[in-house]
Amino acid sequence: MMVVVHPTGNRNVRALLAGLLDAGLLAEFATTLALNESSFWLRHFPSRARRQLLRRSYDIPVKLVRTRPWREAVRLFADRGWLGGLTHHETGWASVDAVYRDLDRCAARHLPGIKGVRGVYAYEDGAYDLFKAAGHLGLRRFYDLPTGYWRATRRLMEEEADLQPEWASTLTANLNSAEKLARKDDELRLADVIFVASNFTRSTLAGAGIDGKPIHLVPYGAPPSGMIKPEELTEGGGKLRLLYVGSLGQHKGLSYLLEAVDLLGSSVELTLIGRPVGGLCVPLRDAMAKHRYVQSLPHQEVLAEMRRHDVFVFPSLCDGFGLVLLEAMSQGLPVIATPHSGGPDFITEGKDGFIVPIRSSDAIADRLAWFAEHREETRAMGESARAKAAFHTWANYGAKIVQAIIQHLGHD
Repeated sequence: MMVVVHPTGNRNVRALLAGLLDAGLLAEFATTLALNESSFWLRHFPSRARRQLLRRSYDIPVKLVRTRPWREAVRLFADRGWLGGLTHHETGWASVDAVYRDLDRCAARHLPGIKGVRGVYAYEDGAYDLFKAAGHLGLRRFYDLPTGYWRATRRLMEEEADLQPEWASTLTANLNSAEKLARKDDELRLADVIFVASNFTRSTLAGAGIDGKPIHLVPYGAPPSGMIKPEELTEGGGKLRLLYVGSLGQHKGLSYLLEAVDLLGSSVELTLIGRPVGGLCVPLRDAMAKHRYVQSLPHQEVLAEMRRHDVFVFPSLCDGFGLVLLEAMSQGLPVIATPHSGGPDFITEGKDGFIVPIRSSDAIADRLAWFAEHREETRAMGESARAKAAFHTWANYGAKIVQAIIQHLGHD
């Protein structure tokens, strides 16, 4: 039996929970918020807030869920303008880091009282106390690293701050304290088994001092493609419609995309979906005013936006996978990605997308110009992308994780 801990229950977490539940191996899921339509106090929130909170519903029995709601509830609404100081990076009472650490401590305290547990599964920045408690109890410790190892990431981000100083305020990883970074190393040291979603993430672990520990590569899944409505089909001519979805910051290579779009002028139009990160960044502010900008959308509306565009561009400098790449492919978009993501693991060059070097506006512009001049081929590549994404299901992801867990539990 397994205990799983994660504060927000992302799509990959949900797939793991489903796999463990199907295998009869889920002892408990510890999270922050877990709500459903019948939750008593949900009725006291305005409709917009209810929709936000209902994203935290889970298809698992209530008796298997332990919640720790208060910091996360404050973080969600403080982030939208209320008591913003409470979410200050690392130090705020309701910061992301505080939410992770608080849930980690809570899960560790309750672990000895859960019967029949043989292992725990936790994620970067939220595993330290749980892993210490699990070690005392002789339990297997499974660690999920969704991003590149911090030392490799830090080198890239410090280089980028020097190369693009006007974007440096968005490189929030450079603000991480020595204490937080040491905690990341301690989590890796305590882990028995490590899971990553891309070869890029695995490559960053080369200098992490974990030689001999098993590392499992399990790529994420994609949503079903669904039916495309006639009004969502893009026209064959006109401007090439480009889409970017993700946090708006330089760790995603955003300035290089913007420079590429400027090089192509009026032949393309760009939509940006995501929230800005870090402090004031003048070129980002100007780009948000110049191009079509949408701060946030429910997931199904993001997928619909994908279907209204021609090409998805993800020029990330350092990304553990880039789930939006598979999501865009599932909706029929060819993609442009960098090797510092999961892109090379599932993109076939020239068939369903292109891989371009990091920090190369010219390479992005060259590929975008090709798409603009080859509309029929672009549509064909989109269909190939849709077919490719169909092989990457969340059910398969969950099943592969569970298969690896069972393998290691069997060694006890």
